[in-house]
Amino acid sequence: MAETEAALRTLARNVRAARTRAGLSLDELGRRAQVSKGALVALEKAQGNPNFATLVRLADTLGVSVSALLEGRAEGRVRIVAAGDLTPLWTGPRGSEARLMLTTSGPAPAEVWRWTLEPGEEYPSHPHQAGVVETVSVTSGRMTLIVDGTEHSVEAGQTAAFDGDVPHTYRGAGTGTCHLIMTVHLPPGPGSPA
Repeated sequence: MAETEAALRTLARNVRAARTRAGLSLDELGRRAQVSKGALVALEKAQGNPNFATLVRLADTLGVSVSALLEGRAEGRVRIVAAGDLTPLWTGPRGSEARLMLTTSGPAPAEVWRWTLEPGEEYPSHPHQAGVVETVSVTSGRMTLIVDGTEHSVEAGQTAAFDGDVPHTYRGAGTGTCHLIMTVHLPPGPGSPA
């Protein structure tokens, strides 16, 4: 329970700081991110339990990575992260999951995700901000990647890249579990050199 409370406090601090840097009121952030003002007030007070989609919309609106909202302060030059130490940010009813492993630093960060997709299970994603590029590298099994309504089969040993500013869906395909590494390459944030 203490870990959850600490994580909520970190999230609250990071959302408030990013909102302040962006010069947005609670009303304006809520309008742009399609999140109620009440939910934002609770979030900034370290209350509530925001879902994954809400975190993605807030990060996109604030021009930061999801992990920038979730992570505490960096503790050194090298970060080593074990998947088992991280709580999945999304889980499907059949056992699929997505874990945000880390986000690189710098003016145009990249998020590194580890996903498992069970056959037939899918995660639909809303369009991200302009300039976001996603890659999926399937390490075992296969998946169907749906980008702007068009299906693409991606198998073990293959990598696909696409602009993330359109609707896209990840779906497990075949008869076994699909394992993949997904990266989200974010454009430079506000005030970053181009």
